[in-house]
Amino acid sequence: MRKLAVTCVIALLCVPATWIATRGNNDSDIARNLEIFNSLYKELNAFYVDSIDANKTIEDAIDYMLNGIDPYTEYIPAKSHDDFMVVATGEYGGIGSYIMERAEGGVFISEPYENSPAAKAGLKAGDQILMIDGDSTTTWPSAKVSEHLKGQANTSLKLLIKRPYDPDSIKTVNIIREKIRLNPVPYYGVTRKSLGYINLSAFNEHSAAEVKSALLELKKNEAVKAIVLDLRGNGGGLVESAVQIVGMFVPKGTQVLQTKGRTEQQVKTYKTTEEPIDSKIPLFVLIDGGSASAAEITAGALQDLDRAVIMGDRSFGKGLVQTTRPLPFDAMLKVTIAKYYIPSGRLIQELDYSHRNADGTAQRIPDSLATVFHTANGREVRDGGGITPDVKISYPELNRLVYNIVRDNWAFDFATKFASEHKSIAPAGEFTITDSIFNDFKRFIDPDKFKYDRVCEQGLENLKKIAKSEGYLNDSTNVAFDRLATLLKHDLQTDLTKNRKEISKLLAGEIVKRYYYERGQAIQQIKDDDTLDRAYIISVQPGEYERILGRAKNKKK
Repeated sequence: MRKLAVTCVIALLCVPATWIATRGNNDSDIARNLEIFNSLYKELNAFYVDSIDANKTIEDAIDYMLNGIDPYTEYIPAKSHDDFMVVATGEYGGIGSYIMERAEGGVFISEPYENSPAAKAGLKAGDQILMIDGDSTTTWPSAKVSEHLKGQANTSLKLLIKRPYDPDSIKTVNIIREKIRLNPVPYYGVTRKSLGYINLSAFNEHSAAEVKSALLELKKNEAVKAIVLDLRGNGGGLVESAVQIVGMFVPKGTQVLQTKGRTEQQVKTYKTTEEPIDSKIPLFVLIDGGSASAAEITAGALQDLDRAVIMGDRSFGKGLVQTTRPLPFDAMLKVTIAKYYIPSGRLIQELDYSHRNADGTAQRIPDSLATVFHTANGREVRDGGGITPDVKISYPELNRLVYNIVRDNWAFDFATKFASEHKSIAPAGEFTITDSIFNDFKRFIDPDKFKYDRVCEQGLENLKKIAKSEGYLNDSTNVAFDRLATLLKHDLQTDLTKNRKEISKLLAGEIVKRYYYERGQAIQQIKDDDTLDRAYIISVQPGEYERILGRAKNKKK
């Protein structure tokens, strides 16, 4: 009952923030509903036919309540506190490895970090974790395995692992935990002869320092004539890091964003506080649908200030700011407290969580209702729906075949097998999927085990049912349906060959990662990158960079 009381207190502390907003500070309504909730749970706990898990029941109630507000307001119990802090600080104590839980069961090493305790101890991608310090993990979820792998630096643990494609498959591995620091800049370097490329994967406490270090190093290279900041797939993080990074390219004192809460007292303006590293060098920022939050602040501010050419696909569209509030017993509430507005004054939030459709989903702001704003040079930009790039690059839609290859770990397992058979490969960026490697992959996939999504088949079956109900199903239409079913029948080997280019990029990234870690994978991925090719063309074509930013027009005035 003590645990029940604890969780009830936490729940009750979370509830008022929501009800205050929706009921206009009606204290009597709040008190009445809290009393009902408290009494209801006591009755349920006392008289329900089966025992009730107090923690799970209350946490489910909290999660359901908060999900009705927005997906970013969430309850963080004490057990999840460390995981939450890793996102902000980029640091934790552990072995330094990504792990994954597979559908068929078991938790596996998916990618050790370079120079991490895991890598030093010889752990490899594909290793299944069977035991930790004598405790069997074969039925554990990945969260529980992660909890046991983490711990104080300089403490030891012993793993029993199973390594596929190895004659001596069962191995004991002893590891000393260390303080792990996640590097938000997995790679930077010179590409396309004159582009200084910086890959930024997250906005944590170290992001600004790592970007600054990379930028200063690149500027020492006389060949570098432009900078590329790659924010594709960057889900964001700390607002302050975004402001600091923008400040490396714009004058000191430049306003980057303004956050606005429910009251005038909750308005906050963020300006750059240091002299820029380079406010003149041509700058390109790459974004896609996975670029969100702080990544959108960075891209959007640089676009509004006409300081960078934004390239790629439209960003995610998250214009909300969260903070954490302490709760009893080391729990926390991460709560949305404000919306942010970038220099032009626009809000890039795509979904309106305060107005919902009949099915409960948040309303999407249609493009037709977007408001026009203007950049520093007078270019038109719009609010809602994320950041629209200045130069749009059409990325191919995710092929269902390739999706299934990733989902069911065919590429991952093939890379594991390949690495067990080849001690070394060509350097990252030079490695290629040869005919021999691709044919080996085709043979590696078992047609009897490969799971196709039955989208076409299901659609055809549904159409046949509709035709029957509408009275159109007869001998001739049956023949047509049978013919169409034959034409739509999958042939795995043919499908693999048709999609060789996309599959080869996927395989190359997986294989290179086995030898050169995350840094090598980043180098391999930009080897054939249409967006970088386009950025290079713009950077060397006289006047094109200025034209896109509206500077050429201003010079003529």
